[in-house]
Amino acid sequence: MTVAARKVRCPRCGAMSVYSTENAFRPFCSQRCKSIDLGAWASGEYSIPGAPLEKPLEDVAADHAPPDGGQPH
Repeated sequence: MTVAARKVRCPRCGAMSVYSTENAFRPFCSQRCKSIDLGAWASGEYSIPGAPLEKPLEDVAADHAPPDGGQPH
């Protein structure tokens, strides 16, 4: 018995895409759509609602750095 490949809509462009291990870009239809979506996340186009940070992430990272500037143990 052969199982038909499941098809889903690409979350970026809406084209039908095979959702299986044969499609390295799943659920996207192509590397292009996958990259565009990743870029949207990286640029802050997408966000998860929540309370704003009390201070910038850079300051939080500095608070946890070793005092001698070396690598944490």
